[in-house]
Amino acid sequence: MKTNLNYLLSMLLVVLFFNCKNNKEQQPADSSNPVEATSDKKEGQAFIEDDASTPNVLQIAIGSKDHTTLVAAVQAANLENALVNAGPLMVFAPTNDAFAALPAGTVENLLKPENKATLANILLNHVTPGNYSKDFLKKFKNLGQANNQKVKVEVVGDDVFIGGAKIIASISAGNGIVHVVDKVILPEN
Repeated sequence: MKTNLNYLLSMLLVVLFFNCKNNKEQQPADSSNPVEATSDKKEGQAFIEDDASTPNVLQIAIGSKDHTTLVAAVQAANLENALVNAGPLMVFAPTNDAFAALPAGTVENLLKPENKATLANILLNHVTPGNYSKDFLKKFKNLGQANNQKVKVEVVGDDVFIGGAKIIASISAGNGIVHVVDKVILPEN
């Protein structure tokens, strides 16, 4: 299973690399208005307007009033484009209440630019390759997350807990599934 997850993550990185490389090759060589490295312009798949297809995991989070903190964190970590890739992706999406349950000042501190790497690590601990229903997840003991960490899967009655966070709802997405969870899944490292 570990080999399969490592293979999937490796393939995802290869696809991302070639997509970025192809995008650069398609840009004109002579530009009279070069973009500076500090530009606030948002580029990539995450910022393409599309009202016709099934919403991807990012669009589901953006459209949820219960996930505004998660969306702000994803934006602060510049992970928007990672969440719109073909996937399939399973995103364990903590609610605003889950973030509010963290010690006072934690979220505000993580949203600071100097903590971008730490924030990205925490957010990637909520993403797994695959598209598994809550019931199918009952078959697992651990899941390999996008930050190369493992989280424990526990089943208590009909409830499924991922890294101690209870799945309270599941929403199918165009590129995977969003499992709404009641707790922020903090990585061990």
